Amino acid sequence: MNNEQQYFYQALCSRDNRFDGRFFVGVTSTGIYCRPVCRVKTPKLANCRFFESQAAAETQGFRPCLRCRPELAPGLSSIDSSRLLARQAAQLIDDGTMLACDINGLANRMGVTTRHLRRIFANELGVSPLNYLRTRRLLTAKTLLTDTRLPIIEIASASGFGSLSQFNATFQQHYRLTPSQLRKEVKTRSNANDIMINLHYREPYDWQTMLAFLGKRALDGVEYADGSRYRRTLSFRHRGADYSGWIEVTKPDSQPVLNLALSSTLAKVTPQVIHRIRALFDLDADPEPILNALGPTAVNPGLRVPGSVDGFELAVRAVLGQQVSLAAARTLLGRLVIRANQTVDCEHAELTHRFPSPQQLLTLDDEAIGQCGITRRRVQSLKMLAAAVLEGRLILDQSAPLPSTLEMLLAIPGIGPWTANYIAMRALRWPDAFLVGDYAIKKSVGLYSEKAIEAVSEQWRPWRAYALMQLWQQFEREDKPS
Repeated sequence: MNNEQQYFYQALCSRDNRFDGRFFVGVTSTGIYCRPVCRVKTPKLANCRFFESQAAAETQGFRPCLRCRPELAPGLSSIDSSRLLARQAAQLIDDGTMLACDINGLANRMGVTTRHLRRIFANELGVSPLNYLRTRRLLTAKTLLTDTRLPIIEIASASGFGSLSQFNATFQQHYRLTPSQLRKEVKTRSNANDIMINLHYREPYDWQTMLAFLGKRALDGVEYADGSRYRRTLSFRHRGADYSGWIEVTKPDSQPVLNLALSSTLAKVTPQVIHRIRALFDLDADPEPILNALGPTAVNPGLRVPGSVDGFELAVRAVLGQQVSLAAARTLLGRLVIRANQTVDCEHAELTHRFPSPQQLLTLDDEAIGQCGITRRRVQSLKMLAAAVLEGRLILDQSAPLPSTLEMLLAIPGIGPWTANYIAMRALRWPDAFLVGDYAIKKSVGLYSEKAIEAVSEQWRPWRAYALMQLWQQFEREDKPS
């Protein structure tokens, strides 16, 4: 028995939430693999096999536990350059973007050869990209079978399987039961309009601060937040089809989960919705290495970095939020939403509009946008941004390559380093993004030289975005009138 096995086994025995998603345990006596927080009787160490990912466990013939549901475990954020490319490829699979593709298509999207993609997956994730893709398809199907009432043939398609027969055969081969049998064994919700999913995370997590951050920036008609819930409309295009609807996120007491409810109109893209909401609430962060790097700066250990549900929307918010107050930015954005006139029918009266897509923004003439109070220069910035995203020259999600994306953003007139790095932090989910020119940061660290601030920030690498959130909160506390 080596030290790593003993370390993992101790975490398993204590059901330590900090390790949820960091490893999985296969039990040889049952052929089942679990999360370290599973509430079943702890197996003997001799019967345990430890894996870095669900795919690695399934490749060795283990089946997912129906009780702890390994598909719901928190993921892992990108950490350093050695893992970045593999993690970006995995993100494309996890968010459903490439579920229906083959490995050649994934390699082309990443701009690497198929051979190189296989090598980095084996080195960083311990499995081949094909095995990772197959496991993600199966776990996606398992989520849909458990949490929705979608017909099985639609689940097969949404999970990336080419046919129902392929889906049934692969599912039975790996899980030793058919999709229909699984649906009978688990408690599924009978009401198609009531899709509820638990989103797990690692503690500590400051839900109230996250909710307050999003609430202060909520756009009338598009979002709504109070002291207990967050709602918004969602609209996106996936595999040639348009989907729109609403989501609601709440936090149950004394459980390390958020509850996600979504409208039935989003049922077919449930995996994509889950991925976006996990990114918005930063649920895949691993607090231990972050807090170790931040040290005394981490006054609030549960603070996370808010993400976004759509990179283009976040970029538009960032552009219009430059050099104006938060209230002014919300006013400009609200007017733009009304001008785009993307209305929705929703059972929640406060949700009336969708945020405009790049194509919809481009259909508005410059004068119409200018009537919202947006300067001519900002109008041109928005139009160039929308065109770059629509044409596929600019990708604003977690799979985007950081250096070239920052370079392209900075090439758009009106977008400077602060805005580009803010987009990298929230839309690209880059954990080391830092805004050296930010006024609140200067006040918090007591320095006004950007070179000096950059030097100070080196101690927080590669988690400077989390240090930034700590400093912002510190500034807000100190800046409030007594």
